[in-house]
Amino acid sequence: MDFYDHGYEENRLGMIVTSGCVKLKKDAQNLVGISIGGGAPYCPCLYVVQIFDSTPASEDGSLQAGDEITGVNGISVKGKTKVEAARLIQSFKDEVIINYNKLHADPKQGKTLDLILKKVKHRIVETMESSTADALGLSRAILVNDGMIKKLEELNKTSTYFLEW
Repeated sequence: MDFYDHGYEENRLGMIVTSGCVKLKKDAQNLVGISIGGGAPYCPCLYVVQIFDSTPASEDGSLQAGDEITGVNGISVKGKTKVEAARLIQSFKDEVIINYNKLHADPKQGKTLDLILKKVKHRIVETMESSTADALGLSRAILVNDGMIKKLEELNKTSTYFLEW
């Protein structure tokens, strides 16, 4: 019997999970244009770390950084490494179906939560060995170019300007 069958309700702090699947046509190099992080043995799930520009995944727009990858062409990726998942995606020619879970935040908490998570991610990665960060899909190069952090820096500069005024 499931824990939730007893009338207990999970507190998701305003978060909603939706599942979906996307069929992506591969490019000439047999790639879809995503970077994968997490996976065994460090993390129980695999997730999209980055969507590369001008690729099938970016042109489709369904997948976003942070989405959990749950399957590829109907094959579960639970318990697999990120390398195994990438090889599975590459093993299919022409097109591939990726199953995913997307986490949606409460709009009232969304901006604050996202910025907090970005700051925490940066602080954690700064103290990690490069190999550990890479294994978790938290490469320093990706974090340095993170658009959200650039926007945060821009907002901080703007707020400083108005505070000095």
